[in-house]
Amino acid sequence: MADPPNGILANTTDPLASSPQPAPSFHKWSAATQAIHADDHLNRIEDVAPPVHVATTFRYHDDPDQLIPSTNLSAPISDRHIYSRHTAPTTTRLEALLTPLLHAPTLTYSSGLSALHAAYVFLRPRRIAITAGYHGAHAVLQLHRRLTGATLLPLACPASDLHPGDVIHLETPLNPTGEALSIAHYAEKAHSRGAYLLVDSTFAPPGLQEPFAWGADLVMHSGTKYLGGHSDMLCGVLATRQEDWYRGLADDRAVLGSVMGGLEGWLGVRSVRTLEVRVQRQSANAGKLVGWLAAALQRPVTGDRESEVVAGVVARVQHASLQSGDMAWLAEQMPSGFGPVFALSMRSERLARRLPSKLELFHHATSLGGVESLIEWRTMSDTTVDTRLLRVSVGVEGWEDLRDDLMRGFTALWEEEKGVGEGVEGKGT
Repeated sequence: MADPPNGILANTTDPLASSPQPAPSFHKWSAATQAIHADDHLNRIEDVAPPVHVATTFRYHDDPDQLIPSTNLSAPISDRHIYSRHTAPTTTRLEALLTPLLHAPTLTYSSGLSALHAAYVFLRPRRIAITAGYHGAHAVLQLHRRLTGATLLPLACPASDLHPGDVIHLETPLNPTGEALSIAHYAEKAHSRGAYLLVDSTFAPPGLQEPFAWGADLVMHSGTKYLGGHSDMLCGVLATRQEDWYRGLADDRAVLGSVMGGLEGWLGVRSVRTLEVRVQRQSANAGKLVGWLAAALQRPVTGDRESEVVAGVVARVQHASLQSGDMAWLAEQMPSGFGPVFALSMRSERLARRLPSKLELFHHATSLGGVESLIEWRTMSDTTVDTRLLRVSVGVEGWEDLRDDLMRGFTALWEEEKGVGEGVEGKGT
C-alpha cells in the first residue's frame, strides 16, 4: 500500500496527547457499557449527567512552569483545552465515547458532509471509484473535482484503473435502498493497487457493522442520523487506525474550522448512551416490516385481500435482508441486523406522492435515524432517484403499529385506485 498523505500542519494542538486514560478494564467492557462509561475518566464534577460547555477559549495554567508551548507537539496536554476550534470538553467527551464503539481513534465534525470534505482534503486522491448512493456525497466530490481535477470512476471499474493513493468510496448499506455491498471485496480491490478504502457506514452504525474488520482504511458516519438518533443535531465522524492520518485530520480540522458546537456535542453524548438499544430495536422493526411486505408481494393475490392490496400499490421492496444470494458474506458483515432503512417502489408516481399523506405514524420528512419513523417521497430532496421510490426510516415504535399504519395507507390508495372511495382512517387525502 502507498504511504499515506502527510497533511499535517504545524503549530496546532495534538488531540492524541491526553490524560488521564480510561480505566484498565475499559477494553473488556461490552459496547453497551463503553457507551455509558468510556468517558468516565473525563469527569471533573459531581454531576452524573455531564454539563454543556459553550466556552470558545480556555485559561492557560496559572503555574508558568506548567505552560507548554504549541511547538512542543510531543508534550501531553492532559484534558485541558486552549481554543474550541482545536478541542473542547464536550466534543472531546463525545469522541472518547465513539472511539471504542468505532474501534479506532475518532474525530467529530459539524456535519456528515463536512467530515467527508475533510477526508478528501486530507487524502487528495487523483481518482475516486464510487457508485450511486447519497447525492450529498456526490456533490462533495464534484466540489473536489473543481478544486483538484480528480477523476470519478464507476465502483465496478477494473482494478487496473486504480493507482496508489486513489480511493474507493464505498457506501454500505446504500442510500436510499438500504442494500449492502461487500466491504471485504472492495478492500481487496483497493489494496491490490495501493489505493485506500473509505467506507460510509452511516446506514449501519456501530453494533450492526464493523468496517475495519473487513479492511476499511477510513470510516465515515453522518452522526446526524443514528449516532444522534433524535433528529436534533448535526454531526459528522471520521475514524482511522492510522495514527498519522488521525493527527493530520485533526490538524486539518482546526484549519477548516468544521468542528461541532458545544450543544451539539452534548446532544451527541446523550444520544450515544442509548445507541445500542435504539439501533437494535430499529433494525429489528425494519426486518419485520420488510419481511411482512416481501411475503405479501410473493403470496398469490387470489383470495388474500392483504396481498391484493399490497401488490396493488407496491411494486418492489428493497433492503439488505432480501439479498438472499449474498448471505454468504452479508450475514458475516452484518451479523446483528441489516439496518433500519428500506425502500418502497410504488406502482406509479401518483401513489408514491400520496402514500405519506395517508400515514399517521410515519412523518413525511427527509433524513433518517431518529427514534421516530420517517417516510420520504425521495424525489423531494434527491433529483436522481426514480419518482416512484419512497425511503422508509424505521423508528422504535411497536412494529405492529407501523405495519398496521402502512396497511391502512395502502388500503386507502388501493380503494382510490379502484374507485371505491377513501373510507379508511388516515391523515390527509
